[in-house]
Order: sequence, then structure tokens, then C-alpha cells
Amino acid sequence: MKKFVNRIDQFLDQSLTGFAAAHADLVVLNREPLFVRRNAAKPGKVALISGGGSGHEPLHSGFVGYGMLDAACPGQVFTSPTPDQMMAAAQAVDTGAGVLFIVKNYSGDLMNFEMAAEMCAMPNATVLVNDDVAVENSSFTTGRRGVAGTVIVEKLIGSMAESGADLGQCRAFGEHVVARIASMGVAFTSCTVPAAGKPTFTLGDAEMEIGVGIHGEPGRRRAPYANADAIVDELLAAMVDELKPAADRELLVLVNGLGGTPLGELYLLFDAASRWLTQRGLTIGRAQVGALTTSLEMAGASLTLCALDDEMKRHWDSPVHTPALRWGC
Repeated sequence: MKKFVNRIDQFLDQSLTGFAAAHADLVVLNREPLFVRRNAAKPGKVALISGGGSGHEPLHSGFVGYGMLDAACPGQVFTSPTPDQMMAAAQAVDTGAGVLFIVKNYSGDLMNFEMAAEMCAMPNATVLVNDDVAVENSSFTTGRRGVAGTVIVEKLIGSMAESGADLGQCRAFGEHVVARIASMGVAFTSCTVPAAGKPTFTLGDAEMEIGVGIHGEPGRRRAPYANADAIVDELLAAMVDELKPAADRELLVLVNGLGGTPLGELYLLFDAASRWLTQRGLTIGRAQVGALTTSLEMAGASLTLCALDDEMKRHWDSPVHTPALRWGC
């Protein structure tokens, strides 16, 4: 295993120390318990908190800032954060309007966020993200997994909270958004968790995993390698079948790199997706391309479709200023 690392047990601490130092204008690192928060809370605003295992950067800490999250709770690599992290983060960023937890549908995340929500004294609510249409159950979760669509959920609810909406409005809008998102990925290689020191799974040189999870969980099938158009056809067919978007409904298309895929290949995938959707009379209204929800150094990508309405478009276009996503500021 070759990685930029000093000691395995210091990997997360040193990575977050560097992250906080590089973005000191935007975030503050709390060490005990561990969480990242905005460097300036906005009084009277619903506070948004998310989190999960590390290894998916920039998700979630990279989206802490104006127009998105107020705090993020990072666990060890691919390991859920603990309830005490979530409670401490909630206490640090709550300014009186309550706290909304945005949780990806993984068993550990769900259990620990539920415990934190029950113990928090302030009003709170939860939005559960389950956008992965590849499989209904996996080794990490019961039901569909939460993957790159989480970025869209955090951006849209973040904008609504920034505009002054109350806790109930933010939760209802979040559930509205989640119901209109579908994602699916493909991997060419595994990743290597630093503490494990070896790849999570093995793929042959001519194989790929269709529907892979962001922790390396199996997908729908292991298949022979195919070209980009064929891969996009399989992914988009599954997502469009799930969403069934109306012909007049604009789509937000997110092409997400899983950590080891060059940006040029991601734009090639966007071109393939654009051609596929256009041929079927579907319209791309917004687009985002980049490595936003990764799986360490896994070679692969995921596609996400979000069926937009006018309110969702307005909140997507609104200003955002975080370490990993920024426009309009």
C-alpha cells in the first residue's frame, strides 16, 4: 500500500488539521469530540448537520459554509461518527431555530444520528437520503443507500435554511428533494482503506462492478468492461425508470468521480449522458461535474439525476461558499 500517510492512527486527525488550516476563513475544527463547523453561526437560522465515515471527501466537511452545512461530523474511514460528535456539533451551531440532521441511509449513520436526535434538547428533525437505485439492501444498510445525491440535498436545503425557512419547512423540502433524486455508480477498481492495507475487493482487468456502493459494496452485477456509452446507457436507464421524469421537467445532472477518475473522463461521461437524455426528449437544466462524493482512490464514477421544479432551481442557483462548492458569492 502506497499512500501519503505518517501513522495510520493519525490519518484522520492530520487530514482534518490540514483541511481546517487551508480553509480557516470558512471553517473551524473542534477536536474533542471531532466535528467541523462554520466559523460564524447565523442567528435564527435552522442549523444543518450531516456527517459519516471519512474517505468520501469533499463530502461532508467540504460542504460546510454559507448556503450549505453548518457542521459536519467525520468518523474514521468508512465508519460512522458517534452520537457525542453529533450532539456536540448541534449544541455548537444551534442558534435557536433548531437543528436538521441530513443522514445517508447506512445502518451505523442512521442508528447514531437517531440516538443523537433523541438526546438533543433543542428542536430537531431528520432527512434521510437514499438515492442509490442500484440495490435495495447491502452489507451496510437496509433499503437504498445514500450516495452522491446527498450533495444536492445539502445544497438545496442549505439555501432554504439560509433564506430563513423554519425547521418544518426545511424538513418537508428535504423530503421533497430526496423523492426526486436517483443515483447509480460503476467501479473499475477497488479502493484501499488505510487501516486494512489491501484492496476491499478485486476486479479483473476486463471487469467492472455495475451499481457499486461508495464503500466498495457489491452492486447489481459484475460485468465485462464496456465503453462509456454502454455504461451510461445502463446507469441512466435504471435511473429514468425509477424517476419517470416528465418531458417538460428539467433535470439536474451530476457526474461524480469516485476518487481515481480524471476530470476529462468525467466530462466524457457528461457528454454521453447529454446525448442519451436528448435522444429521449429529456432536458438538462443544470449540471455539475467533479469528484464530490468519493471512495478514497477508487477508479469509477456515478451519475445522479434530480428532477427539478422552479423552487429547486432557485435554491440550486443561490449563492454558496464552502471549501468544495462555491458560486454567486
